[in-house]
Amino acid sequence: ERTVGVVEQLVREFDVPVSIDSRKGPVVRLALEAGARVVNDISGLTHDSSVASAAADADAYLVIGHIRGTPETMQDAPHYGDVLEEVASELESSVACARAEGVPTSRLVVDPGIGFGKRVEDNLELIAHAGWLRDRLGLPVMVGASRKAFLGAVTGDPVGSRDTASHAACAVAAFAGADAVRVHDAEGARRAVAVGRAMAAVRRKDLS
Repeated sequence: ERTVGVVEQLVREFDVPVSIDSRKGPVVRLALEAGARVVNDISGLTHDSSVASAAADADAYLVIGHIRGTPETMQDAPHYGDVLEEVASELESSVACARAEGVPTSRLVVDPGIGFGKRVEDNLELIAHAGWLRDRLGLPVMVGASRKAFLGAVTGDPVGSRDTASHAACAVAAFAGADAVRVHDAEGARRAVAVGRAMAAVRRKDLS
């Protein structure tokens, strides 16, 4: 009731793919029927695996996020021994679930879940190693750091003043190997990503 009408209007008015962000299979299925072409599941299919079958039936792209717990409990003292290995392993399980439901590899993207059950240092490490995660999983990586609380912890900025820090995070993510970023200020992020990618292109691989 809250999303289908919005999806239908966006599809009519804009010649770009529309994404539905939901953990619920029935919501995803109806949004795809309304014209959405991308599904973003922050739960990594742990809330409702039928999200994957809905994406498969519609031949939609599926962005598989990582989270510990639920949105209500995720920041209750999260802890990792090795955040890169643990997030990668848990995403592997989610990717296997998506493939089992019929989503082809060519339609899969992974998201390390910045801010979703992570400490400040976990978020920083995941962004700085976006390319490692891409190589480990063999899938495109999307990073969603925009205006997140960890940026406020680093800079002291309130949520409404975090676009500059968000752009910095986008540039670093692109330099580190992220394939896409999810943002609020798209124009500023586009420029930041262009700088990050340009720097990555001239990086000397033989230097430590």
